[in-house]
Amino acid sequence: MRILLFLATNLAVLVLVSLIFNLLGFESILMANGVDLNLTALLVFCALFGFGGSAISLFLSKWMAKRGTGTYIVTQPRNNDEQWLLETVHRLADEAGIGRPEVGVFPSETANAFATGWNRNNALVAVSAGLLRRFQPNEVRAVLAHEIGHVANGDMVTLTLIQGVVNTFVMFFARIIGHTVDRVVFKTERGYGIGYFIVTIVAEIVLGFLASMIVMWFSRFREYRADAAGASLTTSNDMIAALQRLRVEQGMPSELPGELTAFGIRPGTSSLGQLLRSHPPLEDRIRALQS
Repeated sequence: MRILLFLATNLAVLVLVSLIFNLLGFESILMANGVDLNLTALLVFCALFGFGGSAISLFLSKWMAKRGTGTYIVTQPRNNDEQWLLETVHRLADEAGIGRPEVGVFPSETANAFATGWNRNNALVAVSAGLLRRFQPNEVRAVLAHEIGHVANGDMVTLTLIQGVVNTFVMFFARIIGHTVDRVVFKTERGYGIGYFIVTIVAEIVLGFLASMIVMWFSRFREYRADAAGASLTTSNDMIAALQRLRVEQGMPSELPGELTAFGIRPGTSSLGQLLRSHPPLEDRIRALQS
């Protein structure tokens, strides 16, 4: 159902944008200024790459997560910890009303966990060996409930949709800017000159930076929702205790690959400040649960 919604939303976005451009006469304005550009064809082209790339990443997310982190999938528990982990995840999934996900452990001393997968009824939830070993059972359970919350909320599909939309518009407007500069400033009459390629690349970098702020805003927003889901599946005190424990270990570097940072429970670091962080500060998340 979520995949159908994903496809329907993508189509609706394309139709809406095309309709707005036609109503505003944007293409006629460009042509009046010597810019011969088929906006509808360009929009469809950018959408195929923008949404297509995001969709491929979504469908391959479980496979890439397993390969990227070296996650061991627990099917036949080898010890009491793995038995408890498997039973706890399955119990939380049943309480959340979703299919039981695959359960994994990845070799990292940093306390972390993540959830991924395109299907909320066939997802993957994994924790680091360090978290499983050092955290108290109630804290581990709260972390697992947080990840189950991501799955139940459909965060992976929603983030992919948003990423596809911003990818499309970054490509779309970067090429309009490049084409316009190439025709108006560099006076290229046929084909594309070097100005088009240079300006398009620069515009993609600038617009991509702005688009990342939008994606990271949603990523931070969904962390609060997952914390709330974790608190409802366990208790607020347990969820707060888990976040406080993570805060104690905040100085340890995250060992998750870059593409999985947004799906982990620990906040990643960003040299560009709060706007490009995938997670809110742990202090803010704790205050939200206490309020």
